[in-house]
Amino acid sequence: MATELTGRVALVAGATRGAGRGIAVQLGAAGATVYCTGRSTRGRRSEYDRPETVEETAELVDAAGGRGIPVVTDHLVPEQVEALVRRIDAEQGRLDVLVNDIWGAEHLFEWDTPVWEHDLTNGLRLLRLAVETHAVTSHHALPLLLRHPGGLVVEMTDGTAEYNRENYRINLFYDLAKTSVLRMAFALGHELGPRGATAVALTPGWMRSEIMLETFGVTEATWREALEKVPHFAISETPSYVGRAVAALAADPQRERWNGQSLSSGQLAREYGFTDLDGSRPDAWRYMVEVQDPGRPADTTGYR
Repeated sequence: MATELTGRVALVAGATRGAGRGIAVQLGAAGATVYCTGRSTRGRRSEYDRPETVEETAELVDAAGGRGIPVVTDHLVPEQVEALVRRIDAEQGRLDVLVNDIWGAEHLFEWDTPVWEHDLTNGLRLLRLAVETHAVTSHHALPLLLRHPGGLVVEMTDGTAEYNRENYRINLFYDLAKTSVLRMAFALGHELGPRGATAVALTPGWMRSEIMLETFGVTEATWREALEKVPHFAISETPSYVGRAVAALAADPQRERWNGQSLSSGQLAREYGFTDLDGSRPDAWRYMVEVQDPGRPADTTGYR
């Protein structure tokens, strides 16, 4: 995949950490020029107060073989997003891939808390960060993406449409946010498909993001130590896995067959033949339905 996306231009909105960083790096590994946006910079941290920065992500894109361009952007501010897209147009004259991965709300939700007990200000802020940002970014970026046929929009979420339809996800605000993004991809598919572009929703599985590793007190090198306390973490995957899923979609000349659909990293790994960094192919959502949710003992045999 080292040169499959040479000459392509991508915008990963929300590339500072987690899935966004993994996607940006893997698009770079396939040869793309990647604009990496977020609010955390070496000069100032966002409200998230995390150490990862957009500059670091861009450097990782460079190291992978692509070209990373960091642009500090608050996607809740339409003027900043408009300026970002004008810059991409001025510098590249095209946009081939848009990844809406803006989130930044782990600190805003409360587990298994009903709406009347949940902090209302935090819940509404979560919805703005998780949904409004995606709409603002699509509004400004899609005219540039549609200038050339074959563009791809990836709406990043948590959970497949099938899984989220049947399962309550943490609380009302979280559930609404993740389901809304799934529906956004469906709606964008209707608007983009007739105009020669493709929109999909994509979810990673149980992802070993920087925050998740920190929460479990492990590193990427030692993540299996967490299995003593959380056995089902055995199905987890790196952010690079979903990154490779996006790169495979972007390189597929027949990607329009996925238009409007809800996809997962494990599903696309089976379709396109890529693996996670360790050579495995974890299929987390099938595992959750068939092993974790029914309360069976952790066993990833046949699932990675």
